[in-house]
Amino acid sequence: MEIEMDSVWVIIPAFNEEMVIADVVRKVRARFQHVIIIDDGSRDATAARAREAGAWVVRHPINLGQGAALQTGFNFALKKNAEYVATFDADGQHDIDDVVRMFAIAREHNVQVVLGSRFLGRAQGISAGRRLLLTMATVFTRLTTGLKLSDAHNGLRLIRRDAVQAIKLTHNRMAHASEILNQVARLKLSYRECGNTVTYTDYSRAKGQRASNAINILVDLFAERLSK
Repeated sequence: MEIEMDSVWVIIPAFNEEMVIADVVRKVRARFQHVIIIDDGSRDATAARAREAGAWVVRHPINLGQGAALQTGFNFALKKNAEYVATFDADGQHDIDDVVRMFAIAREHNVQVVLGSRFLGRAQGISAGRRLLLTMATVFTRLTTGLKLSDAHNGLRLIRRDAVQAIKLTHNRMAHASEILNQVARLKLSYRECGNTVTYTDYSRAKGQRASNAINILVDLFAERLSK
């Protein structure tokens, strides 16, 4: 299993995360050797801290958004011959052990995409308002894509190389999450969900995990659908 996990490259978009990024990188590298930080125009020492912790670092000169950062990470990982990529948040809310479980699911069931679900796992510190809004987003996604999901906007994913090559992100910011799911449905990529732990802290909420961000997700869902 250890040798096989060397085929996984973990992509972490980061913007002004100097306070936590080194700790996140070290925890990820305890499980996976290959970690790519996409420094999305940070104005602090994010890139330096990540590099010191042992990550590959690719820098955007300006802030382009998480969708653009993920596409940059996909392109970099493919050039490095990654067989799988995992998308992982920079603020410390994800647990790298969940990616190990997702990799096992991908191999056992021969699926192209494994999607994290906080509603099949544990979501610590999530507010009732945010839970309601995320549930609404999931219902909307199920209706518009036909995907049988319990969590439509989870940043934790594991994607096999052939699916990474097929997925092309054009939405630079939050709408990229629904764009990925729309492409999973349109391209008929095989998928499964995996329960994962999400820990909301004061830091992660300050970085964008407020209920208002869930409202933005709903707005982006409608906007992305209208653009089709």
